[in-house]
Amino acid sequence: MDSTISTISPIDNSVYVERPYAGLEDIQSALDTAVAAQQKWKNVSLAERKALCTKAIDSFVAKRERIAEEICWQMGRPIRSAAGEIAGVEERARTMIDLADQGLASIKLEDKPGFERWIQREPVGIVFVIAPWNYPYLTAINAVLPALLAGNSVILKHSAQTPLCAERLYEAFSAGGLPAGVFQYLHLKHEDTETVIKDERINHVAFTGSVRGGAMVEQAAAGRFIGVGLELGGKDPAYIRPDANLSHAVDTAMDGAFFNSGQSCCGVERIYVHESIYEEFVEQAIDWVKQLKLGRPDDPETTLGPLVRTSAADFVREQIQEAIAQGAVGHIASEDYALDKSGSPYLAPQILTEVNHRMRVMTEETFGPVVGIQKVNSDEEAIELMNDSEFGLTASVFTNDISKGIELGQQLETGTFFINRCDYLDPDLAWTGIKNSGHGCSLSVLGYEHLTRPKSFHIKTKL
Repeated sequence: MDSTISTISPIDNSVYVERPYAGLEDIQSALDTAVAAQQKWKNVSLAERKALCTKAIDSFVAKRERIAEEICWQMGRPIRSAAGEIAGVEERARTMIDLADQGLASIKLEDKPGFERWIQREPVGIVFVIAPWNYPYLTAINAVLPALLAGNSVILKHSAQTPLCAERLYEAFSAGGLPAGVFQYLHLKHEDTETVIKDERINHVAFTGSVRGGAMVEQAAAGRFIGVGLELGGKDPAYIRPDANLSHAVDTAMDGAFFNSGQSCCGVERIYVHESIYEEFVEQAIDWVKQLKLGRPDDPETTLGPLVRTSAADFVREQIQEAIAQGAVGHIASEDYALDKSGSPYLAPQILTEVNHRMRVMTEETFGPVVGIQKVNSDEEAIELMNDSEFGLTASVFTNDISKGIELGQQLETGTFFINRCDYLDPDLAWTGIKNSGHGCSLSVLGYEHLTRPKSFHIKTKL
């Protein structure tokens, strides 16, 4: 079996980076080191943990240009937008640092004669973070930073497509002054990842990835009675009401659908538009998409890069072709894009109309630069269609009637609800999903609950 990671860049199909997989001795050593380091780290004051993590983020941000270039080459995001992920990491990290005192504070109960009572939050131990390639730093930092702030040690396993991301985070936390062993990374094969999950020294697993991957994590952790946080797939909908600001709705929803070549768990993959504005919305959406420039992501003029690999692009092509065979109408001519050809990760954007829920493109996660737009005749029909999904990560409504929008949001089966925006994580809010989008919670003060355990103190002071 191959003992080396070879990261193939979608830019030109070249080998961008190679790394050896961790061996069994490496894994055992990392686990032993994490246990020993955590015993000391948990006794470090929260103020000092916050200071060290702040220094680590400062070090990370200082290398934004190098990191952005590596993101571009590892997974294909256009260089003009790759640096935005570093800004997002900084926002989330500094927010979670600011929220740590509140999220980790003890709960002091009302006085009871003769007793003192409180509940404090204690670290769970070792947190194993499994991160994906599509937003390689944002997805990792959601769990890594609060886990460290809570007094846990962390082992990070990153995608084989983005191994340098684990190394850059390690460099940042080392530069920040974290004690040795508190944060480590391992380049792991799938079977070794399962082995680590099953190890009795692991106390919590935070996984971001596919539904199939999430099922593997749950199965591997079964019977261990540990926490498992799963951020899985999405088929996120948007609804454009007749009173929406049309130009804003088009610009926001299209950006939510096509940014990162559609490779976002919370990207917009299906849009429902009220019949009274449907034709105008579609016309403006087509014009918007035609402004995208498909090209090499290391070209500063490129706004739409390749998918992460050819097989991913072929999967999207298959969905599009199948939908058209079933009656959908494609509005973007792929022949206008020289780079779009079979056997290539470069894929032209596509808008499909005359779609319905008998088509996979409206029900199965696509993870590519295509969106289906379906006409509806009422709020009720839109809500029914939006909820007709195995996923429930985010959902958006575009309307000028905020009260009505909130009323509709109360009916939607989703982890995050937006009005007049989409495809965004506010780190002050809980990031969570329902149905096959996973379970657990990251970010916000609630994110600390899943990385700690409550410990109750019941002290009788008078005998």
